[in-house]
Amino acid sequence: MLSNEKAVAEKLLQAGAVKLSPEKPFTWASGWKSPIYCDNRKVLSFPYIRDFIKSEMCNVIFEKFPEADALAGVATAGIAWGAMAADQLKLPFLYVRPKPKEHGMGNQIEGAYEAGQKVVVIEDLISTGKSSLQVVDVLRNAGVEVAGMVSIFNYGFDVAGKAFAEKNCNYISLTNYTAMIALGMEKGIVAKELEPLLLQWRSDPANWMK
Repeated sequence: MLSNEKAVAEKLLQAGAVKLSPEKPFTWASGWKSPIYCDNRKVLSFPYIRDFIKSEMCNVIFEKFPEADALAGVATAGIAWGAMAADQLKLPFLYVRPKPKEHGMGNQIEGAYEAGQKVVVIEDLISTGKSSLQVVDVLRNAGVEVAGMVSIFNYGFDVAGKAFAEKNCNYISLTNYTAMIALGMEKGIVAKELEPLLLQWRSDPANWMK
């Protein structure tokens, strides 16, 4: 567990990037009902919070992935964070599109890279892990060695943990759903008696409140 999970969670709340509303759930694009809504893009509009998150990300990369030769952002939300972290760590940066570009060079990986390079993937959040791990596949197919992935937020779904294990990909998140709910209860945003319901959502989000 990272020592600054709570601090990062608090910064996300301050920026309005994460909203908790267990009594009036949000509806995701998938149709899932959710007690939480996370949009880390909002953090980019708050310079001091942005700088804090960037520094925390760099600390994790430096400590956990000292062998990294480059950083790769997941398009689009991971691009800004990856570029900022690469600038601070003075590492090369590239980013990966969801699919190859339909014109020009037809690139899916944008930036200079070499086979055998050790790359850390930068993501804003991890839900099921599907889209994040597609990027890992693209990089590996290009001959790049993926050292691991760093994200700002992680919902902590079992399906994501299993997916990353199957792909043999290490991942670290600056903060997570558990830390956010604990902070929400501490600040009185979430009632203590709602904790079992909120943990139930994470175990089976597709059927929550049905």
